[in-house]
Amino acid sequence: MEENTIKVKIIDREGVEHVVDTPTDMNMNVMELVRAYELAPEGTIGICGGMAMCASCQCYVKTPDLPLPEMSEDEEDMLDQAFNVKENSRLGCQIHLTNELDGLEVELAPFVEED
Repeated sequence: MEENTIKVKIIDREGVEHVVDTPTDMNMNVMELVRAYELAPEGTIGICGGMAMCASCQCYVKTPDLPLPEMSEDEEDMLDQAFNVKENSRLGCQIHLTNELDGLEVELAPFVEED
């Protein structure tokens, strides 16, 4: 595998697993990766543009042993207001893809439309 590429497993909202090659030299995050591979319908992920303000990119991290970035106060606040939150919930826009995250597995949380 190339030096700046890792494998990430994404389980979409239909339960389908996708293992994708992911560049680590482009400062991408999980939300952008899902959008790049079109693994969620348009308008159901990254609605706020990755500002930790909508929770549409909430995902469940299945590999807790990887060195994830520390959760920010904004991310914690957003998850406090989100639906379907679990102990392993994170906002995909806050997980930047680095070489240390090779083998990361995430499952997209159900999308909840707000009125």
